[in-house]
Amino acid sequence: MATNQKALPLTLDEENQHEQVVVNENNDFDYSKRSQWLRAAVLGANDGLVSTASLMMGVGAVKQDVKAMILTGFAGLVGGACSMAIGEFVSVYSQLDIEVAQMKREKMKNGGIEQEEGEKEELPNPLQAACASAFAFAVGAMVPLLAASFIKDYKVRLGVVAAAVTLALVVFGWLGAVLGRASGFKASLRVLLGGWLAMVITFGLTKLVGSNRL
Repeated sequence: MATNQKALPLTLDEENQHEQVVVNENNDFDYSKRSQWLRAAVLGANDGLVSTASLMMGVGAVKQDVKAMILTGFAGLVGGACSMAIGEFVSVYSQLDIEVAQMKREKMKNGGIEQEEGEKEELPNPLQAACASAFAFAVGAMVPLLAASFIKDYKVRLGVVAAAVTLALVVFGWLGAVLGRASGFKASLRVLLGGWLAMVITFGLTKLVGSNRL
């Protein structure tokens, strides 16, 4: 009787642990299914933000005209979104070809026909990744564009663009950390420093080239 009374709580604990493991496994499964387009979206938004802001700051280093800055940012948005979409499509399609070929080899080896439907659901989607990347790039690029669009004063415009980009870098860094289950502070700091470094270098080199009239 004593043995049975001690075994009952252990059995309930084991059942609870089993349920938690099942929940965690389901969460991991859902996360892995979404990982392709989530990764593309976060990277696309960050690239759109940094590259477009750097272009606009570079032009702003030699030209105070707001129209020139906006046109440069818009061109960067369109060209960058197309480039990101094509690059992501080609990259993910290459990964898809590799995984499909591996599935065929395993199927010939083990004859696992019943798992075919589930395996197809886990395969990466090139079109989905490309669309997510292009859209996210455009969203990121809109931050400096909107920040500069309604400000005529040159110095104020540069300051507002820098402030808006700084805030967006912190948000994108934190979001990427959440999706990757990493430290939000460290990720935000890395993204912030990287974005600022890109803008400073672009601004400084463009200013140098423009002043030398090369």
